[in-house]
Amino acid sequence: MKITQHLWFEKDMEAAVAFYTSLIPGSRMETNTAVMADNPSGPAGSVKIAAFTLGDQNYMAIEAGPLDPFNHSFSIMVECDTQEEIDRLWDALKEGGTTEQCGWLKDRWGLSWQIAPKRLGELMSDPDPAKVKRVTEAMLQMVKLDIAPLEAAAAA
Repeated sequence: MKITQHLWFEKDMEAAVAFYTSLIPGSRMETNTAVMADNPSGPAGSVKIAAFTLGDQNYMAIEAGPLDPFNHSFSIMVECDTQEEIDRLWDALKEGGTTEQCGWLKDRWGLSWQIAPKRLGELMSDPDPAKVKRVTEAMLQMVKLDIAPLEAAAAA
């Protein structure tokens, strides 16, 4: 069995996929084709489909005009090992998009992302509820997540 996330783009699907696969190590475009039959979204050749991987996750994308815009009910979460990885991805993905609290942003295509340090999950799993509370309170004050203040909150 294979699980694949599917993303519907109104336009610019190929640019979005090329951008995403350039950012995440181990990612690649698998296929990029046009649907060569008339279909409910348009005439033959107007609808495009791509298969790609981001890291170790499988995705399909379709460019088939407007339908439902992306929203927070689906996001891509990237757990980063270092602050440098967080900064690099955050800066690239926020260009033309919007940033939100707690490490969330929407890219220029409206897709929601969560850029988080792997360390946050470890800190939030600590058996000390007071430590988890401090880390949570620190995280809630951030837009882009920053490992050093999270570690400081855990150590306080």
